[in-house]
Amino acid sequence: MLSAAIGPLALSMNQLLALVGLGVALAAGAFAARTPEQRVNHLLMDAVLVGLVVARVVFVIRYFPQYQGDWVGVVDIRDGGFMVVPGLLAAGVFLMWWFWKVPSRRRSLCVALLSGTLVWGTAAGSLSLIEATSRQLPDVQVETLEGAAAGLDAYRGEPMVVNLWATWCPPCRREMPVLEEAQQRRDQVQFLFVNQGEGNRTIRKYLETEGLNLDNVLLDQHRALGQTVGSAGLPTTLFYDADGRLVDVHTGELSRASLHRALEHFEDPQ
Repeated sequence: MLSAAIGPLALSMNQLLALVGLGVALAAGAFAARTPEQRVNHLLMDAVLVGLVVARVVFVIRYFPQYQGDWVGVVDIRDGGFMVVPGLLAAGVFLMWWFWKVPSRRRSLCVALLSGTLVWGTAAGSLSLIEATSRQLPDVQVETLEGAAAGLDAYRGEPMVVNLWATWCPPCRREMPVLEEAQQRRDQVQFLFVNQGEGNRTIRKYLETEGLNLDNVLLDQHRALGQTVGSAGLPTTLFYDADGRLVDVHTGELSRASLHRALEHFEDPQ
């Protein structure tokens, strides 16, 4: 499973597991605190905030050229643009400083961090083992806009970006120009736009109204691909290497920066 829906909100499994781990840490910290002076929940939330800010700032700096002309996008975190390692390091330094400064909170802080990390690590590890057996390009039949049957396997042989979308989905509509631009610039990557649950007429009208010139627009009227890969929300973008192996997944809206980062999987390391 790639994502889960909580009401109208779709979260990737990594995001969901991180929230579960944080919840366990908060609960364990509150349980371990014997006095008000030992409570650490506010420290944990402050550490999360510090980590998120640093992770976003480092991401923007790393991919700053992709934000040129889109300054609102710098603070629009809906693209999921975060550098996880710098964020974790910043949060860790913040907590270590408080660990040294306030001895009375050390016990509660250790219990909270150990509990949250244990739950998150166990769940994330189990999920990775499950997903390791289902990372190949699925054998799903779709249709072209002309009504011809098509299998995703026919596009194997080059790196592939498979975008699951619908015309009624606002973030799908916002990211389409970004994907269109990337498709036109990157001849060595196949871009497939697999519409979920809509018909030919609806899709053609949308493309014409928006002035989008997209290749490889495919129909999946029974949403078989989304169900097969375990996508609970749109948009979802899957990145497969030339051998059809899944190398990355992005749940939610893509910006130029977050798409550029994902496409780095296909660049020659040399």
